Amino acid sequence: MRTTVKGKNLDVLDSDRRYAEQKMQRLSRLLDDRSEVIVEFSVEHNKSADQTHIAELTLLLDGKPVRGVARAATFRAAIDVAVDKVEELTVEHKERPRTRARSDQAKEIQRSMAVGPTESEDHDGHRLVVKVKRFAIQPMFEEDAVAQMEELGHSFFLFVNAENERVALLYRRRDGDYGMIEPTIGGAYTPGRK
Repeated sequence: MRTTVKGKNLDVLDSDRRYAEQKMQRLSRLLDDRSEVIVEFSVEHNKSADQTHIAELTLLLDGKPVRGVARAATFRAAIDVAVDKVEELTVEHKERPRTRARSDQAKEIQRSMAVGPTESEDHDGHRLVVKVKRFAIQPMFEEDAVAQMEELGHSFFLFVNAENERVALLYRRRDGDYGMIEPTIGGAYTPGRK
């Protein structure tokens, strides 16, 4: 398992880096050699003194990101809590029973028995919102948003632009470059920068 330890706008002390790498060994028994864990430390000064140090762990498990974030008075205390969270999520994922693919005949029987709209449609045949995802969002620069999006393996990323403190949506274009949508409330359409 490969571990990357980095700081967000700060230099990580060697002792904290070694401690984080040591704690990641707890996860190595659950993961294979191809796995990569990214540990990111940051400091948030506007919180109470016992929650200023933030440790964020991200790993890909079967192609899905698993994240654990913890706040504490020190990076070591935060990393302990974050590792516990990620370990719990990893064990839960590994123990989850795998669903077996149903045979075509069983699927056909289910289709013939189904009455009314599908789960994701209402009675008029319109699609419904079936999932709402809420997450903490922090201001960052475009370059950081690109790096975060690539790190997560997503094709889009919603963030608050640190330059103008506005919500922006970064997305990957078909040509491989990136595009950004910056919504305005009640304003007229303005062409983007080239």
